[in-house]
Amino acid sequence: MRNPLPPSMAIRIKREAATMSTGSNAVRHGYTKVDGHRIFYREAGRADAPAVLLPHGYPCSSYEFRDLMPALADRWRLVAPDFPGFGYSDTPEDFDYSFDGYARFLAKFADGAGLQRYVLYLHDYGSQIGLRLAIQAPERIAGLIIQNGDIYADTLGPKYEGLLRHFEHPNAESRWQLVDAVSEQGYREEFLNDVGPDVAERIPPDLWTLHWNLTTSQRAKIAVALMEGLKENLEWFPKYQAYLREHTPPTLIVWGPRDGYMPEASARAYLRDLPQAQLHLLDDGGHWLLETHLQEVSVLVRRFLDTLA
Repeated sequence: MRNPLPPSMAIRIKREAATMSTGSNAVRHGYTKVDGHRIFYREAGRADAPAVLLPHGYPCSSYEFRDLMPALADRWRLVAPDFPGFGYSDTPEDFDYSFDGYARFLAKFADGAGLQRYVLYLHDYGSQIGLRLAIQAPERIAGLIIQNGDIYADTLGPKYEGLLRHFEHPNAESRWQLVDAVSEQGYREEFLNDVGPDVAERIPPDLWTLHWNLTTSQRAKIAVALMEGLKENLEWFPKYQAYLREHTPPTLIVWGPRDGYMPEASARAYLRDLPQAQLHLLDDGGHWLLETHLQEVSVLVRRFLDTLA
């Protein structure tokens, strides 16, 4: 692990992490309605505690936060919905399955959950959706936790090359590659990404098995459309950057650089617009740090949230 904490803190981290799961920290599971659609969510912590909103990435769901939430629930309220078309939520015909549509959904979900002010955890697609939400209502954002979520076009990793070629010269073959990626094997590759064998052993096959079994033909089409929607999303990158410069929210950046989509340079790029942000690189970690480096991430997030209390 590079630069997050001096070596002398290692014993203290271990002791802190050992106490994080004590108390009434159990994750609660439920359903709510947003625009008449049945939405699954996970929640932990007291209703009156400071809030953390956790929009998930692709090809996952609120399941990605299942272990982080109880690790923090002694002091914070954590809420993580499954987006429409993901996880255990409905897949309605009349929903706008775009990044804008998901941002509008997330705003309504937050209102329904009574979240007036909150910290946003930004990861993968959740970073694009969450930052659009932050632009809409900057007064509600108490801080940002950014974990492998890219908003700088000049630092995109090599795994983006196929998508970028498709954006420039779309054709049947390049689109078929997107369709083929929405598969159990494609999901497996998304979760394993570029981590080494020792770290890959910590990533449970439940991830790709679960999400593949929840992928209907309709959801597969939605997934492909969202990948194609990343072309338009690139145009939002300067807007995200402008928001950061203008509002300078307190920010923790915790990053796994073994990420073929979002390498170390993608993390460091945030310092252009947020020079005061805390940046921590977990050297052997990749895109799914909560599966492989939960203890380290939990301690860093707790310390950051303490500064906002």
